[in-house]
Amino acid sequence: MPFGLFNAPATFQRCMTTIFHELIEDNMEEGIILGHKVLGSKIEVDKAKIKAISKLPYPMNVKAFRSFLRHAGFYRRFIKDFSQIARPMTQFLVKDSPFNFSKECIQAFDTLKRELKHAPIMIKLDWSLPFEIMCDASDYVVRAVLGQRIDKHFKPIHYASKTMNEAQENYTTTEKELLAVIFAFDKFRQYLVMRSS
Repeated sequence: MPFGLFNAPATFQRCMTTIFHELIEDNMEEGIILGHKVLGSKIEVDKAKIKAISKLPYPMNVKAFRSFLRHAGFYRRFIKDFSQIARPMTQFLVKDSPFNFSKECIQAFDTLKRELKHAPIMIKLDWSLPFEIMCDASDYVVRAVLGQRIDKHFKPIHYASKTMNEAQENYTTTEKELLAVIFAFDKFRQYLVMRSS
């Protein structure tokens, strides 16, 4: 496989997961793996890591904010509408923007910490079941949920969201909804390729 390409690591990981998924799933029944607690068929956040994040003070500069966003972003798959919640703070990611941690930013910061403490338990995916994707778009955010139906109930595997750029915010409602579908299929591509969905 030619390394040095943009998507070579992701392609390699996808190949290895496809080849060895039975061994991986059989050996990962319990324990803490990469900051995630695996309990049989369920996955949840590692409470020790969340406790450390919940004690973080309000950021005083862009560097501290970026650090918080990296830590919280690691668990973004557990937080429904992560991008929409974090939107007031994402203005600090723009180069040379002034750092003004307003009331909206404080509220978003507290909401993210609260959502991390009460993050839902995700299910471990079952390769024999079809996947389902739910998509939605608002005025400035697209979001999607990957899940599977177990006993006729939809169970989430992964949440994803993304803020739109300035041009995308001018799309019509139909175009925004289709953008959400494209985003979902791109985000969850490794689960959907050659699988029933």
